[in-house]
Amino acid sequence: MDVKEKVKHLPSSPGVYLMKDFNGHIIYVGKAKNLKNRVRSYFQNSKTHSHKIMKLKSSIKDFDYILTDTEFEAFMLECKLIKEIKPNFNRMMKSPQSYIYIRIHMDGGYRRLEICQHSEKPDSLYFGPYTNKHTVEKSLQGIKDFYKINCSSPSNKNTPCLNYSLGLCLGMCIGEAALTLYNERMNKILALLKGVDTSLLHELQQKMLETSEKLDFETAGKYKDTLDAIYSLLNKEKVIEFTESNNNIAVIERLTNCTFKLFLIKKNKILFSEKYSRSEHESIQNTIKTKIVTTFKTSEDPVLTKISRDEIDSAQIIYSYLKGSNCSYILISEQMLKSKQAARLDDEISQLIQIYLIN
Repeated sequence: MDVKEKVKHLPSSPGVYLMKDFNGHIIYVGKAKNLKNRVRSYFQNSKTHSHKIMKLKSSIKDFDYILTDTEFEAFMLECKLIKEIKPNFNRMMKSPQSYIYIRIHMDGGYRRLEICQHSEKPDSLYFGPYTNKHTVEKSLQGIKDFYKINCSSPSNKNTPCLNYSLGLCLGMCIGEAALTLYNERMNKILALLKGVDTSLLHELQQKMLETSEKLDFETAGKYKDTLDAIYSLLNKEKVIEFTESNNNIAVIERLTNCTFKLFLIKKNKILFSEKYSRSEHESIQNTIKTKIVTTFKTSEDPVLTKISRDEIDSAQIIYSYLKGSNCSYILISEQMLKSKQAARLDDEISQLIQIYLIN
């Protein structure tokens, strides 16, 4: 069957599509809420298509697809398949990114803030991993410029650095007085990254308003760019913190007026998924409870570790899904899985199902 004719027979449902070249090799994996509309777009002439999309289109000879019940499952399956298959066009079309960390370490008698690609030195404090190097660089540069902690001296020898003469360094390279203020500002940065103090954000917002009122829109724009980049980093920190909490998560998503789907998730993995009928809701609670208890009790519960580079993409998908509006979820503690807490678990499951029935 001709590939364009094949597109006409695609279902309008969520799923993953796998583009193949003339040799039958998978060259691109994508996901869609509506497979038919998404795949059809590749075979329509459009001036909005980028050069990379045009090159991909010219290489497509055939495609396969895998249906999923939800868009969330399509996202997760796409992530899994890209890691397994490593298609050429997925690498080509991805924005230039590398997994990096923010590192705070001692250097020359005071703490330094920098970017690195590995978190291997035990004497340093790390935040991340982050997937967008540009965002991290913009955040840190903006903070350093705002707080004037951009010291360009590689050592602390009581001599002013070049940035000091340019007004970008407090002068911690030349004396104790500035070092006290420097440490106060570093403490604020640390607190911000840990999510316990947002006063730095308020200071930046105030400066942005002040410069805007003075009609210095260029400087106000720089403050806004820094704030946007920082908010992006903080959101990523929330993803990492949530995932590293190693929660047991039970999720319900409506499929139709008559059916819903249950997902049981731990860390960055879907441990179980099953569809249920609305007509079964009176008898289904015990079934769901049994599945929750057996699934989470038998799942591996490793010593809590930092989230790895390989886990961050799927963790981001799960976090965004849970914080979206398409599903309802509950967190199930280890105590709730024990027989003494059975009544509490019953109540939580009942409330979760009721949310589905009401919506």
